[in-house]
Amino acid sequence: MEFIKTKIEGLFIIEPRVFGDERGYFYESFRQDIFNRKVGREVMFVQDNQSKSGKDIVRGLHFQHTPFAQGKLVRVLSGSVIDVAVDIRKKSPTYGEHVSVQLTAENKRMFWIPEGFAHGFSSLEDDTVFVYKCTNYYNQESEGCLLWNDKDLNIDWQVSSPIISEKDKKGTEFCNFVSQF
Repeated sequence: MEFIKTKIEGLFIIEPRVFGDERGYFYESFRQDIFNRKVGREVMFVQDNQSKSGKDIVRGLHFQHTPFAQGKLVRVLSGSVIDVAVDIRKKSPTYGEHVSVQLTAENKRMFWIPEGFAHGFSSLEDDTVFVYKCTNYYNQESEGCLLWNDKDLNIDWQVSSPIISEKDKKGTEFCNFVSQF
């Protein structure tokens, strides 16, 4: 696996080594020892999640407050997404900045988003299946959400007619956000 550093410390794009022939392909989608070595710390995943979305669905920007903060290792099983991580670590030199990466079933890329980031994605195709490993359990009382279309964040979701949940439409504007990270 190749771990590609991004412009924000702690975020990695991961490209697996894929072995393919006329029968199909094989790759390791996760290996604990390599993952820990590359991210520079011990990470333990405790929950796996999966969602299916139609085209133009935008989900996010979600996070959980401490002590229930979650790191996420995300990827796409079918379809494609624009995946976004926003730095919400108040002492970070990249606070308020984001990284976007296209994840597809074809490119098999993964994106590591540690604790201290808001996360979201837009589905670029119908029947997109998105999966992710989490470092902490879901806790409804600790949910947080930044406004997906906040002008200060200026995220290009690459969808023309976004479909947003009522909950995500009520996200906090970044200028009013008080980070616990």
